[in-house]
This record gives sequence, structure tokens and C-alpha cells, in this order.
Amino acid sequence: MQVYPAMDLKGGRVARFDGQGPETVYALDPLAVAQGFLAGGASWLHVVDLDRAFDTGSDNDALIRRIASLNGARLQMGGSLAEVGTIERALALGAARAVVATAAAADPRRLEEIVGRVPPGRLAVAAEVRSGRLAPRGASRPLSLPARELARRALDLGVEVLVYRDLDRDGQLRGPDLEGAAALLDAGTEVILAGGISSLAHLEAARQAGMAGAIVGRALYEGRFSLSEALACSA
Repeated sequence: MQVYPAMDLKGGRVARFDGQGPETVYALDPLAVAQGFLAGGASWLHVVDLDRAFDTGSDNDALIRRIASLNGARLQMGGSLAEVGTIERALALGAARAVVATAAAADPRRLEEIVGRVPPGRLAVAAEVRSGRLAPRGASRPLSLPARELARRALDLGVEVLVYRDLDRDGQLRGPDLEGAAALLDAGTEVILAGGISSLAHLEAARQAGMAGAIVGRALYEGRFSLSEALACSA
């Protein structure tokens, strides 16, 4: 199972998304953080540009390019990537993979358009949920489309990776929705689990359940476990 250390960027620093809006709680240099993760054995970094996602006017493009150019760095970029242009921009900045936002992925025509413009293997689809139902971040109500159907549609178009995130647990350190994520495995996609991971036991459970990856943020920054411990129990 792949471990993806998470880096949310805001104003050129590492931030944490608290589920409602961007809140800077880790006044850290992103380049130094990325270098530390890579030196510690990380193969991928999960990067979200909060300034672009929330249209704050700040520009992290040069910083993202520098992170992407680090030796051994592979970036998975997320954060409201809902249009062909924003996805192409993320890839042009050096991302190895862009995560299509849930609302865009749930629109069959838009997803088909995005897939048709992006080279194979460079996309994942976000499945954001609340109470087990697809609910794009910021939406006032859940979608009628089941998460499993979203996974099947994506796979039919050649997108093999799904990022499953429970927004009610995101950043809360109270455990991931492993049951909901595992229910998508029979759709045939590789599932990356995100939201709520706070212990090595959560990572071990995710590995045993067949998750292809796990995104870990706050637990690493707050010392719940080290990256080396996470990698060891995920191997």
C-alpha cells in the first residue's frame, strides 16, 4: 500500500484544510517538508493548492514546480480540479497525477471530455462523501449518484484510481471510513483512502482491506506516528 504524505499549500506555507475553509496551522516551509518526506522514503506526495481551490489570489505555481522538480518526487495534485484547463495546468506544473473533483467526475460528459484531453494514467477521480453519500465539497446536498457507480464510470473511461475521502472525518483524526472505501473495491478501481487517519492501526487496517494507498496529513505533522513507521506498516 502506498503512503501519500499530504501537503496543503496556502500563501506559500503548509496549511491544513479543516473541512470548512483553509486554516494555516503549520507555519512550515513546503520545500523543506517535501524534501523531508522524500528523504524519509515517500514515493508520492499528495499536494493541494488551497489558494487556487478557494481563489484567494495567491499564487503557489513556482513553489509547486520546485517541489515537483525535487529528486524522486511524484506529485498527486488535488483540490477543486474540475475543468480541463485546471487539470492541464496541474500537470504542466509537474504533477504526475491530477485528481478530478467529485462534481466534475459525476458529470459523464465533463469526465469524458477531461479523459479525452489527458494522457492515460495521469488521472484519478475524487469520491468525496458525507454519511456515505457522494457530496462534493461545498455542495448543499448529496448527489444521487452512488459512489460505486462513479467508480465504475471512471474505470470504463480508463481512470483506474479513486481517491475516497469522508469529508466529515477529514482532518478530525477520528478514524477513516474504511468500510465505505472497501465497498468500492469490487468496482475494479484502485482505491486511495483519505480523511481521519490518525494511527498506525488505521493504516494496517487499510492495507489489510486492500487499499492501494492512504493519504496522511495531520497525524504526521502532529507526531501521531512517523513516516518511517507508516511506511513500515504499509509494506
